[in-house]
Amino acid sequence: MLKRRSLLAAAAFTLYSAAMAQTYPAKPIRLIVPFAAGQGADAAARIVAQKLSENVGQPLVIDNRPGAGGIIGTEAVAKAAPDGYTLLVGSNGTHAANSALYARLPYKAQEDFVPIAYIGSVAMALISSPAYSGKTPQEVISAAKAQPGALSVALPSSTSRVVLEMLTKASGAAFNPVLYKASSTATTDVMGGHVPLAIDTVIAAAPQIASGKLRGIAVTSKQRTAILPQVPSFAESGLPAIDIAAWNAWLAPHGTPPAVVAKLNSELGKVLSDADVQGKLRALGYEPDGKMGPAQVREFVRSEERKWGDLIRAGGIKAE
Repeated sequence: MLKRRSLLAAAAFTLYSAAMAQTYPAKPIRLIVPFAAGQGADAAARIVAQKLSENVGQPLVIDNRPGAGGIIGTEAVAKAAPDGYTLLVGSNGTHAANSALYARLPYKAQEDFVPIAYIGSVAMALISSPAYSGKTPQEVISAAKAQPGALSVALPSSTSRVVLEMLTKASGAAFNPVLYKASSTATTDVMGGHVPLAIDTVIAAAPQIASGKLRGIAVTSKQRTAILPQVPSFAESGLPAIDIAAWNAWLAPHGTPPAVVAKLNSELGKVLSDADVQGKLRALGYEPDGKMGPAQVREFVRSEERKWGDLIRAGGIKAE
């Protein structure tokens, strides 16, 4: 009898999910961005949300909830009603790094969310002032090995710190990490010659490289990026192990009907295949990719949590 009731309940939920998906969305969707307005994740979310709104005929309301490494906004979505009307712009921070950076989180990265779609990635870049003598990764590594622990690198984020850990492991060189709370202060100090090197997103670095105030040494993606085509990748510079990027994926609270998740995934796939949207995202520094289904996104997020966690623990990196 119990098994029959369970089967009937499952069948009823499936019918409800399918029926809901036929009329979804019937009202505005709230998209929580757990980062400040104007940051890369926010700018990309607005580009995607605008086109998605046009396609589905309902507004997507951007709700910025910055703070605590993305924890505040992420927790809000974890506790929201699982009806498809509250979504999250997740990231390598909220769903990969934070589990290792923080002893306790008010959400479970895997259990509390349903992945919807992978949006795209942003490469990191090793940068310097134009006056710094090292122009290639090999020259930087040689300088670091000549004086172990003396060569300073400005690091404005946990992602930057993870990239330096990868560079350390791949090269065997020892650097001096200098922690910053913002990209702007880190790049200002590099441009002023106070710190020779920095690791930051290509989004933050590109304008200063274009103006000649900074030099791009290498990017962490496998191939060169559209926003910095003149800067080689670490891979083509002989360091293929350095392959990492910041990324964004949209997620919903656990329990969101599967048919709604499938519909959102399909619609976001259409948005991310739009040539205009792709152009805008690439100009911003993103490499869009809407080809993953929800199950693939879940496996990707799980593998990224392991990857980032291993690097964070190996480097003894703690949340600032």
